[in-house]
Amino acid sequence: MATVLEDRLDLAIRQVGSTILGKEHAIRLALSCLLARGHLLIEDLPGMGKTTLAHALARCLGLHYQRIQFTSDLLPADILGAAVYERQRETFVFHPGPIFAQLILADEINRATPKTQSALLEAMEEGQVTIEGETRKLPDPFFVIATQNPAYQIGTFPLPESQLDRFLMRIQLGYPNAQAERLLLEGEDRREVLARLPACLTPAQLHEAQARVTGIHAASPLLDYIQALLTFSRQSSHFRGGLSPRAGLALLRAARAWALLHRRSHVLPEDVQTVLPAVVGHRLHPSEDHLEQSTSHLVERLRAGVALPL
Repeated sequence: MATVLEDRLDLAIRQVGSTILGKEHAIRLALSCLLARGHLLIEDLPGMGKTTLAHALARCLGLHYQRIQFTSDLLPADILGAAVYERQRETFVFHPGPIFAQLILADEINRATPKTQSALLEAMEEGQVTIEGETRKLPDPFFVIATQNPAYQIGTFPLPESQLDRFLMRIQLGYPNAQAERLLLEGEDRREVLARLPACLTPAQLHEAQARVTGIHAASPLLDYIQALLTFSRQSSHFRGGLSPRAGLALLRAARAWALLHRRSHVLPEDVQTVLPAVVGHRLHPSEDHLEQSTSHLVERLRAGVALPL
């Protein structure tokens, strides 16, 4: 029987889909990422709707939202905040930066220098930041949605592997199909649609959904399948290194969230296969003998190398 929570999640998908037309799969992946308490990286060309998707998710989930435009001159203090001397009080007073919000849009993250990019590491991993020797907790929930332009574009600083690994998923939106693009051309401005989006969930319902994700059952053969994927990635000559234990945990969390969005209380192997490209695509690297292979080819090699459980 459908629950109020599941109905609310379906409503959120429909409302975000009314803004980002023709991209229901990407929207479901993005929502799965957030329900699994992960951070999301959206990599695509400018103008594909990356920023609009982040803003729509924030509004539908009822989250306090801050956008940080990453540029080459952005400093860590511009993100985290700084202590400023106030003459009237005769003391230093901490002024929090935009990182102290529930959902952060790190727009064009790879246009900032590596030093500024690394300012997000502790926040994304620990849910806190340490500034001038004092640790400050971030809001709960806390999500980072980062957008990234392709590395071949001028003025980009590729994210290091340690930073990429903090993102549970990396997705692409791609060009809309002809029907969706025609609706975009004939319809109203997306900013006006965004402004009317109501919140579909309360903070309490969002926490309940996240708790439900951890309770989605994963049978022993399903866990064997995930372990087999990890082992194959470490032993195959096509990959450099292989997937880490954190990647395995991310894959399981994402598959559980995907199952929840499809109103199931257990994970299917097909759930794992569906989220696999988004979860492992940015974690797989070709070996020296297979440098010509694209990310999609690496993911398909991994998928084809392990048989589905019976």
